[in-house]
Amino acid sequence: MTDADAVPDSKPEATAVSPLPVEDAADLANRITENVERVIVGQRDAIEDILLAVLARGHLLLEDVPGVGKTMLARSVAVSLGGSFKRVQFTPDLLPSDVTGVNVFNQQSREFEFQRGPVFANVVLGDEINRAPPKTQASLLEVMEEEQVTVDGTTREVPDPFTVIATQNDVEPGRTYELPIAEIDRFMKKIRLGYPSEADETELLGRVTGDHPIESLDPVASVEDVLQARRTVSQVTVRRPVRAYVSRLAGYTRQHAQLGASPRGAIALVRAAQARAVFEGRDYVIPDDVQTEARSVWAHRIRTDGDDTGASVVDRALDTVAVE
Repeated sequence: MTDADAVPDSKPEATAVSPLPVEDAADLANRITENVERVIVGQRDAIEDILLAVLARGHLLLEDVPGVGKTMLARSVAVSLGGSFKRVQFTPDLLPSDVTGVNVFNQQSREFEFQRGPVFANVVLGDEINRAPPKTQASLLEVMEEEQVTVDGTTREVPDPFTVIATQNDVEPGRTYELPIAEIDRFMKKIRLGYPSEADETELLGRVTGDHPIESLDPVASVEDVLQARRTVSQVTVRRPVRAYVSRLAGYTRQHAQLGASPRGAIALVRAAQARAVFEGRDYVIPDDVQTEARSVWAHRIRTDGDDTGASVVDRALDTVAVE
């Protein structure tokens, strides 16, 4: 594999982390998924989507109606990963400093001290992110893209690994704010859970009649495991024909929508395909990996006219653009 065959790590120090063998990284993902399934019933695909975003150095947006388990899913994944976890309940009166942190004057030392906000964690759950005004939402832009926070001219790095899992309420448009396109573009994937089947809901009700299973959930991985698995994903081979295929797909979306997939979106799709390849036990990406991930990575980034949707544009791109 040459340097041009993989997507570089965003942090130079990531090269100091030794990658796991592909089969060990795939086993880690399966172990975490099965652990989360002790709490979450019938959502294996969604669990894999979150893990894929974590290992591909991305963030994930969960959009659905209240009460389908968005928060519990995010919390279960965070516990299983073994890292630090913080939850931010977004509300209309939430301030940017409530998210990133603030300098507070210490009367005893006569100096300002920085009190860290909840973004200083390995997994940050932004609950109902669209309830906060745009200014507060924008406080996540720098940290999601660059994994650092700048307050009063001083820049501080957040823990590594770092992933934002945000939930979005989509049934009260009059009481929520629309996420800015710049923020939406920073989420690698956007998914919906949907209502459970009758069998899954029956199983769920049986599990929560006593103590909730989240209370007895233990980590099955460590921060070091996640860093090593991320390194494995970053070293997955992406040959030029596959990269060219992603570029042609992105070009199609730009020609057939008001706003198509951005270069950031193209990078996100390649990284998601790398993670998908590891999940399948391979150290190289094939077009099927790109096709599997394209809808959840691109649909939310695309703006269309009339009744058309981002998902339909992606579907047409996959049907139209040839694999060469």
